[in-house]
Amino acid sequence: MLGNIIRVEDTHITVKLNINIYETNNLNGKYVIFAGTIVGSIIEVDTQFLTIKLVGLIENNKFIYGSIITPPFNSEVRLITKEELDIIYSINEKDNYITLGTSYIYNNYNINMNVNNYFSNHFAILGNTGSGKSYSVAKIIQSIFYDAKYLPFRTNIFLFDAYGEYQQAFRDIGMSNENINYKVYTTNQEDTENEQLYIPFWLLNADDIALLLNVTDPRQIPIIDKALKYVNYFSSNTAGVTEYKNSIISKSILDLIYSSKNISETRNQIITILTKFATEDINLEVKLSKGGWVRSIRQCLDIDKENKFADVEVIIKYLDTFTSYDIPLILPSGSYRYTIDDYASALEFALISEGIFTSDKVFDYANILKIRLNSLCASNYASYFNYDNYIDIDTYIKQLLTSRNGNKAQVVNFNINYVDDRFAKSLVKIYARLLFNYITNQKQRGALPFHIILEEAHRYVQNDKDVEILGYNIFDRIAKEGRKYGVILGLVSQRPFELSETAISQCSNFLIFKMFHPKDLKFISDILPDISDNEIKLIKNLNPGVCMIFGNAFKIPLIVKMDKPHPEPNSQSINIDNIWYIKNNTQ
Repeated sequence: MLGNIIRVEDTHITVKLNINIYETNNLNGKYVIFAGTIVGSIIEVDTQFLTIKLVGLIENNKFIYGSIITPPFNSEVRLITKEELDIIYSINEKDNYITLGTSYIYNNYNINMNVNNYFSNHFAILGNTGSGKSYSVAKIIQSIFYDAKYLPFRTNIFLFDAYGEYQQAFRDIGMSNENINYKVYTTNQEDTENEQLYIPFWLLNADDIALLLNVTDPRQIPIIDKALKYVNYFSSNTAGVTEYKNSIISKSILDLIYSSKNISETRNQIITILTKFATEDINLEVKLSKGGWVRSIRQCLDIDKENKFADVEVIIKYLDTFTSYDIPLILPSGSYRYTIDDYASALEFALISEGIFTSDKVFDYANILKIRLNSLCASNYASYFNYDNYIDIDTYIKQLLTSRNGNKAQVVNFNINYVDDRFAKSLVKIYARLLFNYITNQKQRGALPFHIILEEAHRYVQNDKDVEILGYNIFDRIAKEGRKYGVILGLVSQRPFELSETAISQCSNFLIFKMFHPKDLKFISDILPDISDNEIKLIKNLNPGVCMIFGNAFKIPLIVKMDKPHPEPNSQSINIDNIWYIKNNTQ
């Protein structure tokens, strides 16, 4: 017997010790029993008192977490027995489970995790750099294939690897069974061992392009969407394409002619349009006739002594033949291959149709799209959208999940270490949208689970401007709606404070490693209301590789010493001693 209850406050019990604390092994974190059934965890110890948090009940040889009954003052308070500990730590042998590691409090006790309860819910793995997050991700995924009772053939794990840490960690997952495959997509264009990352540009929607162009004004979205409609139509090469282009060109020129702009500026802009968007029917060298003479459109645009166009009426009459009626934009059935450069050309048409040359207001918010897209087209990042042959979304996703040997890949690693943070963020969001839309369009809901694991998740899953611009944030949407369709998020982050509150609030399982920044700790305290102040303090002092686990996949919050993965991810800290110093043989 440890002592007597002297105070009861909500779920916390104060016990006056009747043993010599100096003759007792460390009691912090140990479980105790009140009245034979009520389970508590020791959270604070001093020379005379214990503070104990009530955690559940043992009834009929089963542990019930969170079922709190306050013990009477005369209750016996004792340390838990091995048999009772077995009940708390045990897992149903009929369930599919993996072993994470061992208890940090009770030596040699394996800590097991129910696979279904963990992977059917969003989860988060949080901790400072070097605390063991990458190890835990590698260990958990490896264990699915090495230790689980059944072959996880239909697993679909998409891991976005911010630093290229995991390539070596999963290289051997197929060794145990030839039906298991691992695939790496790389952004390193000099890597010949792995597949290069390419996204067919025609699979992008207006929101995706808005992300790539860092759109900040909602008025820019309709222009992006119009350009998408144009490029789809233009790439079809149907009979009406030239007619439609002629209509856009002629209307934009007529708008300029009728505008109040300076005539020299007007002429220059008309020449720009006729040079850049020339068709067989409308270009600077088209011959126009009047009263027996023939002149080119270029000649008709000459400015006379009265500061007027020489023959503007002739131009107007000619262009009116292309704009006498509205030509409907009839998008073709099916889709067509087009490049990012094709889209850039279509955007030019969208801009002139919006009146970029006649409205300063339109110019201010629209021209930036052209500048940013041209910059993207001129950069190395444009190559990630070079896709030779047409492919639809279904085929593309299936291709992502097909290894080089033609068999299904269960783990797909996107190594995005070789692009900058902004472009990486766009890529990750685009892939998340593609995967989410693919799954939500499946006939049978939840039949094909996709797990999207984001290393350095605070880079991508943020409280950012997407909602203001796009009307939604893809990760918030997945967090709120994905589980019912089978799209599950795994957030791995060293800065939980920077994560989207909506996304993290939907996580049901947590592995929390060492953290000490006050904002991060407060964030953890807010999202886990059952966590105590003492447990928050404990998080600040956890050793590398040790974490606190909470959630649906565990009977009770635990402190776990994670087993090391084999092979390990390439996430080790540098060794300054080995790098800086050489042995001085003179001493």
